[in-house]
Order: sequence, then structure tokens, then C-alpha cells
Amino acid sequence: MASAARFTFDLDLSERVTAAQPAPPPIPTVPEDLVAQLIAQAREEAYTEGVAAGERDALSMAAQTLAAAAGTLATQTAEMAAALDDAAALAQRDAVELAASIGRKLALHLLARYPTVELDALIAECMQNLSGVPHLVVRCHPSIAEGIRDVATAHMHTSGFAGRLVVMGDPDLRLGDGRLEWVDGGLVRDIGAVSKDIDIKISAYLAARSGQAKPEESDQ
Repeated sequence: MASAARFTFDLDLSERVTAAQPAPPPIPTVPEDLVAQLIAQAREEAYTEGVAAGERDALSMAAQTLAAAAGTLATQTAEMAAALDDAAALAQRDAVELAASIGRKLALHLLARYPTVELDALIAECMQNLSGVPHLVVRCHPSIAEGIRDVATAHMHTSGFAGRLVVMGDPDLRLGDGRLEWVDGGLVRDIGAVSKDIDIKISAYLAARSGQAKPEESDQ
């Protein structure tokens, strides 16, 4: 019987010849001076862009700051104007009240010095229009009754009044006050009422001035 033959390779496995590989393409190189130039150009462009952005931010911030300052200034100006108006109104009120106070003191001083002057003028005015009146009664403070009688008598001669004259002292009347009475009428000289009327007119004047100031402020 024949024996099996061994299979042998006619190859040497210890040394394998490899096919030649193609060499890689050469890596392109950039000159160092060109690299430095590109870097410098990039830095310059970045710096220029940064400066421009900074200027834009600065201008925007300056505009916002200026607008805020203008708003604050406008508010402060309005407040100052209102404060000045209030101060002017207060000064005017004080001046008017001071003038009224001085006027009252001066009036009282003049009444004390010339107590018959007011009634003298009142009697002279009335007698010119009382030619047909049968009698005239004059009431005044007792301390000036005699002087008023002399004044009224003198006016009777110059005015043509031919009626009966009666002068009566009334302790309820203040010095300088008086009442003239005839059949169908009369007149009263009341310093207190005149003073009160002056106070009312002063208050109305100040209120009107204050009312004129408020619309002006609201218009602003």
C-alpha cells in the first residue's frame, strides 16, 4: 500500500518581499515672514475693529448719559421753577398782609388823632342830598359829640339843609364810627365792617393770584 505524500509549499515564509509604496506628497510650507505679516495684519484688523466697537459703545453710553442728564436737569428746573413760584406767592402774600397791617395801624392812629374827619365827610356828603328831609339824627361816640355838632351845623349853612339836626352820643359806637338817620334812610360808618371788607378783598385777590399760577404750572 502506498503511503500519503506531504504537501509542501515552495515558498519561503521567513522573508516576504513587500511591494514598493509611493512616497507621500511633500507638505507645503509657508515662509515665516509671510506668517508674521498675516499675524500682524490680523492683529491690526482686530485692533481696528475693537477700537470701532469701543467708540460705538462709548458714543451710545455718552448719548444715554446725556439723555439722562437732560431729563434730570428738566425735572430739577421744573422743581426750581415751582419753588420760585411758591416763594414769590408767599412773599407777595406776606407783603400784602404786612401792608394791610400797617394800613390798619395807620388808620387807627389817624382816627385817634382826627376822630371827626370820617363823620365830617359823611355828613357833608349826605346834607347835599337831604334838602327836603325834616330832620337828621347823627349818632357818634360821646367824646366827639360836641365836635360833630359843630361840624354838622357848619355843613347846614353851606348845604342848604333846613331840617332839624340832632346829635346824640352813643357809648356803643367806637371812636370814629357813626350813624346818620333820617325819615326814609340812613348811613353807617363802621370801621370794623370796612376793615373786614378789606380783608375779604385781600383774600380774594390772593386766591385769584394763586389760581392764575396753578394753570401756568400745569401748562408747563
